[in-house]
Amino acid sequence: MAPEKRSNAVKPKSKTQTKFIFVSGGVISGIGKGITSASIGAILRAKGYSVSPVKVDMYLNQDAGTIRPQEHGEVWVTKDGIETDQDLGHYERFTGENILRANYVTTGQIYAEVLRKERAFEYDGEDVEAIPHVTDEIIRRWQAAGKGYDFCLIELGGTVGEYQNAIFFEATRIMKLRDTQSVLHIHVAYLPIPSYLGEMKSKPVQQSVRVLNSMGIEPDLIVGRSEVPLDERRKERVALFCNVAKNYVLSNPDVSSIYEVPVILENQHAGELILNKFGLKPKQHDLRAWKKLVNTIKNVKKEIHIAVVGKYFGVGKFQLSDSYVSVIESIKHASWAHKVKPVLHWISSLEVEKKGAKTILGKYDGIVVPGGFGSRGTEGMIETIEYARKNKVPYLGLCYGMQMATIEFARNAAGLKGANTTEVDGKTPHPVIHIMPDQEKKLLNRDYGASMRLGGWDCVVARGTKTEAAYLALGLIGKTGKAKINERHRHRYEFNNQYRERLQKAGLVISGTSPDGKLVEIIELKDHPFFVGSQFHPEFQSQPLAPHPLFSAFIKAAVKLKNQ
Repeated sequence: MAPEKRSNAVKPKSKTQTKFIFVSGGVISGIGKGITSASIGAILRAKGYSVSPVKVDMYLNQDAGTIRPQEHGEVWVTKDGIETDQDLGHYERFTGENILRANYVTTGQIYAEVLRKERAFEYDGEDVEAIPHVTDEIIRRWQAAGKGYDFCLIELGGTVGEYQNAIFFEATRIMKLRDTQSVLHIHVAYLPIPSYLGEMKSKPVQQSVRVLNSMGIEPDLIVGRSEVPLDERRKERVALFCNVAKNYVLSNPDVSSIYEVPVILENQHAGELILNKFGLKPKQHDLRAWKKLVNTIKNVKKEIHIAVVGKYFGVGKFQLSDSYVSVIESIKHASWAHKVKPVLHWISSLEVEKKGAKTILGKYDGIVVPGGFGSRGTEGMIETIEYARKNKVPYLGLCYGMQMATIEFARNAAGLKGANTTEVDGKTPHPVIHIMPDQEKKLLNRDYGASMRLGGWDCVVARGTKTEAAYLALGLIGKTGKAKINERHRHRYEFNNQYRERLQKAGLVISGTSPDGKLVEIIELKDHPFFVGSQFHPEFQSQPLAPHPLFSAFIKAAVKLKNQ
């Protein structure tokens, strides 16, 4: 699969008025509104229209940065540096667009701005009320996010009927009242199959649509989520009781890969149905790349086994891969590009500490240590990395995984006994990873929200390195001149330059730095099939049709090991 370059963040100019598509969910959370929204975005783009996807989180948090990964899933970072819900990652992966801070809206942001305006006397002494002042602020933000695009696709978080999201639904009602021709509402709802009945039930969808109706909203299109495809009988019942035409009831069954969803929906003419509602026609028909990808996913047979050694998997008795969703998807993207099927194994670094790396990690083709914070499980990560380094197992360290690799090398290859990060041990004799000075001030002031090094930052890749070869292989840097890339960050701690020379003499390769050379961004080893750690998060820029070069090179090395 040839890589496709990501679109620039510059918004295209639409010649027509922006159309707004709202996507709501019913019955239960977690039914796939985000994937449905992303898939619709992919379909509309394939038909020649520009799309600006927006996620609305109903929390009073101003962003997702201070929420635990176990609680909310992965924190996604945009190019312009806001910490958001993981659904924005799906939007980027499906649409190929750099999605920015304007595309993420929370209740906290809305109320903070309304109160700021009230204090600044911007309401001219009026009583400030939920309607119209809060709803107008919501609408203003949606319109700003959609400006210059053909479509603004807005996913409303949570489910209908929750008290905390009612004000957003009211804003959608007002928008449609003001301009009926420019607003469409899609409702995604669950049709369960109780095991004791063995029959798909449509009543939950009917009930959630009635809740929508009670708020003055009638859905234009219904997407039925279920374990198996909806039969004609169920479509007829949903159409009759939810007041939509039968062909506007779409089936979205469980599938083995989320990347099948655009094809499934388009096979039911989702794009044409949406465009018809707005009186528009397709400008092109091009889902060929998606169909080719789905064919690869379904038919690839050869397996590679990748261990993801992290600390945010366990919640009670359950394992939650949502904490590392972008890492997981990036491994998949690169594996499919190399025509192999990834088999991922979730390994807690705490288990490595208990049982030992050799016992747990002796059967994998590659090892990834992803991002994280804090001291829990770090010794297990370091032991994991030592095992990968000494046994020549392909290794990719992401942010914290890069920092842990630096510590492991310092301790076991450079002879710096007790080396550590000051995040874990403030009294370490060798702080090879330490906090950035400006970040230290922020922590002293308990300034935690949106205060890390965030967003896209330039990095210069050293020539003749494995990192350079990875970016060259996908045509993302030139063969001559300065090899500059731009990658996304989310961290407070950095490589300590006081140890740079000593670690380099011991064999550590600094393969990427900030343009001024002051910040170490990438490390690697020469005498290893693939051992690379990046301070940035490459998983935030990987796409199913354009895998990230570091993941691609890592999987290539894992396949080579598998073939030996």
